[in-house]
Amino acid sequence: MTTTTACTGTPPKDHAAPEDLAVVPVRHYGRWIAAVVAFAALIGLVGSLAKNHNLHWDVVRHYLFAGLIFDGLATTLWLTAAAMAIGLGLGTLIAVMRLSTSPVLYGLGTLFVWVFRGTPLLVQIIFWGYAAALYKYVMIGIPFTDITFFRAETNSLLTPAIAALLALGLNEAAYTSEIVRAGIQSVDTGQTEAAHSLGMRPALTMRRVVLPQAMRVIIPPLGNETINMLKMTALVSVISAHDLMSNIQDVYAQNYQVIPMLVVASLWYLALVTLLSIPQAWLERRYGRGASRAGHLSPLQRMLAGSARTSTKKSKNSDNSKEADR
Repeated sequence: MTTTTACTGTPPKDHAAPEDLAVVPVRHYGRWIAAVVAFAALIGLVGSLAKNHNLHWDVVRHYLFAGLIFDGLATTLWLTAAAMAIGLGLGTLIAVMRLSTSPVLYGLGTLFVWVFRGTPLLVQIIFWGYAAALYKYVMIGIPFTDITFFRAETNSLLTPAIAALLALGLNEAAYTSEIVRAGIQSVDTGQTEAAHSLGMRPALTMRRVVLPQAMRVIIPPLGNETINMLKMTALVSVISAHDLMSNIQDVYAQNYQVIPMLVVASLWYLALVTLLSIPQAWLERRYGRGASRAGHLSPLQRMLAGSARTSTKKSKNSDNSKEADR
């Protein structure tokens, strides 16, 4: 007589259950070695710069919070804000023109982008700064007649600050238009068709349906353009627009301390770029909420989440070890 044993589903005692297996994380020794080497190199570089007497840190401390520097910072900030406002408004209009079915609007938008994106920004700044060499007067009237509604000297109308604003704003509009156009084209055409089926006009559809969805694609490159614009304002020093770099150049032209004054400029540009990176990161998380979860987490939150997962794994492994010993 044969005796059969029913399978109870209980694993044999000499084989550990899957939940009792100890999970050992992969050891990335190469990463730790590279991190230590990089950190040591950074400490060595900072130490050599701190002990370098040729930098004249007393000059850096003297001019870092000088009134002349703050005057240049004010000009740099308002140039950045105004140029980005012009670039965003005009760039959005040009992007819509380039997406229009009208050949005239498409041709004008394409011509604008071709001219201002195809010539160097420095050339445009110099051109606007010395526009009086081309036109002595700025006049508005009826063409081919002597009737004039407005007349002013170009030098009095186009001051260095206004010339710098025009150059930066128009150049930024050409680049922003391509960013906005790419964002609009990233939205599925079904969204537009659904809005039109509900009776929404094209302008309202663009403002209420397409652009809010396109912001997820527009915000990251537009934030980079804002940071780039802050640094590109240094080019207006060639027409003496009294920005931060212009005032720095005026100072080292008198005291011949070129490197210390450039260190002052670099420190302020780094500080401003760091401040601009905060709202950029917030906007990216704000408009990226519908994407992956990691897309709207700050770097600090990702580090804390990674350390939390590591500690959880370690505690779970220790619990499994204790259960196995029992």
